[in-house]
Amino acid sequence: MSKIERNTKNNFYEKVADLLKEARRNVVQTVNKTMVYTYFEIGRMIVEEEQNGKERAEYGKQIIKELSKRLTSEFGKGFSVTNLQQMKGFYNIYGKQQTLSAKSEKHSKTEKLSAEFNLSWSHYLKLMRIDNIDERKFYEKEAYVNNWSLRELQRQFDSALYERLVLSRDKKAVKELSEKGQIVEKPSDTIKDPYVLEFIGLPENAKYTETELEQRIIDELEHFLLELGKGYAFIGRQVRFTFDEKHFRVDLVFYNRLLQCFVLIDLKIGEINHQDLGQMQMYVNYYDRFVKLDHENKTIGIILCRDKNDTLVEITLPEKNKQIFASKYQTVLPSKKELIQLIESKINE
Repeated sequence: MSKIERNTKNNFYEKVADLLKEARRNVVQTVNKTMVYTYFEIGRMIVEEEQNGKERAEYGKQIIKELSKRLTSEFGKGFSVTNLQQMKGFYNIYGKQQTLSAKSEKHSKTEKLSAEFNLSWSHYLKLMRIDNIDERKFYEKEAYVNNWSLRELQRQFDSALYERLVLSRDKKAVKELSEKGQIVEKPSDTIKDPYVLEFIGLPENAKYTETELEQRIIDELEHFLLELGKGYAFIGRQVRFTFDEKHFRVDLVFYNRLLQCFVLIDLKIGEINHQDLGQMQMYVNYYDRFVKLDHENKTIGIILCRDKNDTLVEITLPEKNKQIFASKYQTVLPSKKELIQLIESKINE
């Protein structure tokens, strides 16, 4: 068999295999959506049946207990008392929201519900544990748009993505987070403070060099891209440029396709100073004048540091600065309490 014939057969096989893989993905998605809708309906039926017997306080408990026994006998596992209570909770949380949406958009109930429930049941079990409605809606939107696995959803929640984005937004923009998810239209939309780099595996108070920090980030580049946010593509590390016979290196260079601009990142393991900010300003100016194309937007510079003085940063940078940002990084997950304190301190500034 000739090389051309082998390549033709391989291409044919790959096309058939891709078709089957896509079909399997669609089947899984259809099964997931059907399961979620079914559980929602079971929850609705339980709630309505309980309401019919509201004069008897124990009626609701008996309904779920008896229903669990009969369903388990006929359909097997998956219908324990706990599971049925979760279905009831699912309806209580999402039922009113879904019904209002259906009425406002003049869709039938089934059509609207099918359109709304785009995540797996496991995702919704996690989302139901988020008390803040705006926060829950934000994670639901982001999980769907970015195709987050349950593990990634858990990681983004644990790293307090919502709270970190809230820090840099006014009340109107915070409300938009829950309704639309994270919209990236200008440089500040993609900036977080702090960035959480727990995936690099460095203890909070460990001693390490900037080179070691950079290497850990490169080793976990996929996780770092997720932490950076939407639209980022990796260009290179220690990217060199030269002028006046002097060589300079940018620690990490990315490109954001949503903002259509280069993003330069400099790593600092200590507290940021005005020389660091001046150096980043020079990097950004060079890229704007000699690297970016005419149709591309101005370069963004981000300095990731262990500590910073916000007043120093504000005084050093231009008054209407929209290109250079200084953000802290943490190598351990912050607690919710720490994030709330940080938000409150920002609000009171």
